[in-house]
Order: sequence, then C-alpha cells, then structure tokens
Amino acid sequence: MPIKFEGPAIMVADIKKSRAFYEELLEQEILADFEMNIPFKSGFSIWQAEHATDVIFSGKQTPPAKLAQNNFEMYFESADLEASWAKVEANWDDIIHPIETAPWGQRGFRLRDPDGHIVEIGEPLPVLINRLLGEGLTPEEVAKRTLVPIEMVKAMAEG
Repeated sequence: MPIKFEGPAIMVADIKKSRAFYEELLEQEILADFEMNIPFKSGFSIWQAEHATDVIFSGKQTPPAKLAQNNFEMYFESADLEASWAKVEANWDDIIHPIETAPWGQRGFRLRDPDGHIVEIGEPLPVLINRLLGEGLTPEEVAKRTLVPIEMVKAMAEG
C-alpha cells in the first residue's frame, strides 16, 4: 500500500493567534478544531508547539526556542491577487514584499505568519497563462517564459 502525503502541520506558539491569521486574513476554512491541533480544509494543520513537542518526543524534548527559520514556505493562490494584497496590506504588518513578478512571469507577494513562517500568495497557473496571452505573448512565448509545456498553455487558453 503506497504512503500518501496528507499535508504539513506547522508548529505555532499561540494557536488562537495563528488560527485567526489563517482563518480570517487568509480565508482558510477549518476542517476541525481539536484545540491543540487545527486542520484546515486546504490540507495543512497548525499545532500548538508545546503540545506537539510533548506528543512527538514523549516529553523528552522541549519546544524549539524559535519556530520559523526562513526555510519553509506555505504557498497559497488567489485568482484576485490585488484584492488579497489589499486585505493583507490593510490588516497585517509583517510583509516581506508587495506584489512582484517572478522571473517566470507569475505575480505574488509574501508575508510572515504570527510565528514568522513564510507565506506566499500567488496567482494560479491558469490566471498567469491567460494574463500573459492577454498581454500579447504567443502560446509558444508563454511556454518558454513560464516553462509550462505548450500543450498545457494551449489547454488553459481554451479554458
């Protein structure tokens, strides 16, 4: 039987604060609330660090002094990137950068969650492809710029 990946669980210092960040600011729906562990419908969970460390290491290790180390990114997508940016900009202070365009053409912005984990909000691939086509690039030019196979570019262009 193959092993199936179900999603990451990130450790957080204050589960209520992190829940509000993901649920209210990033509009993630909660699947269940187990008080010390909250899975979201989109496939990730937040876990109170002290509780998680106790469970994982059977009480033989203390929680990490610092949770985020700039080595892990939570990636989300928004078809209305400008509206998502406006909401984040108006309600959150720990912003890494505003909307920028990556070398492959995708637009997105980054911020940190309450524990310092990197969070990226980017435009979905079909939005990117159709935006570039709308800017006058040919399907072949879009494929070259984005590294998306030409067949996928054409399929996304057709809807």
